[in-house]
Amino acid sequence: MTRPLLLDLFCCAGGAGTGYHRAGFEVHGVDITDRPNYPFRMHRADALEHLAHLIASGGVARYAMVHASPPCQHGCALTVGTNHSRGWGGTHADLVAPTRDLLEQTGLPYVIEQPNGRAKIRKDLTLCGEMFGLGVIRHRNFELGGWTTPRPAHLPHRGRVSGWRHGEKHTGPYVAAYGSGGGKPSVSELQQAMGITWTNVRNELTEAIPPAYTHWIGRAFLTARTDTLPDLGAAA
Repeated sequence: MTRPLLLDLFCCAGGAGTGYHRAGFEVHGVDITDRPNYPFRMHRADALEHLAHLIASGGVARYAMVHASPPCQHGCALTVGTNHSRGWGGTHADLVAPTRDLLEQTGLPYVIEQPNGRAKIRKDLTLCGEMFGLGVIRHRNFELGGWTTPRPAHLPHRGRVSGWRHGEKHTGPYVAAYGSGGGKPSVSELQQAMGITWTNVRNELTEAIPPAYTHWIGRAFLTARTDTLPDLGAAA
């Protein structure tokens, strides 16, 4: 049976896309930087230009939903820039507002993801690694456009994140999935903690969404839309 199509904008190495694929979607990624580790079909392009082209051509109509993880607000420097023409790093333009504008023009259900403390979005969902038994906390906020789902309970954390903080070394059940100094985990430890095995690039791992998050979101969406989306038998 045919899987519903999902467009994965600013896809990076495919943390979000993998979760949606496990939920039952066929996934098409878009990123301005070449991503040889991306495990699905990918188009190298500016994400917003590509989306605008799909809207103008009518090609966007074949998608069931769009996910977007745009870089954070103007003035915020990130370790990784998933839509920066120079590749890793740099200071990013404000892409959240124009991303939302285009997503609303599609008329499709959508998801916008942002880390805590970044660009302001509606926090329709806030997910955490503890909800899925992961070795990271990694809070992520999600704005849902054109659909809703109940918010899951935010489980108490079991302890601290391991590593150095303000000159003190701490131990705990979670690894620090960002940066490379201060007692940060190895690549293999990051892979295990986040449930990501298809890339061993540290910068891709530290910027990724754990697939468990979007697996949960994708299943919630498909469950809510079984009466309107065709051929969802493959989503089980």
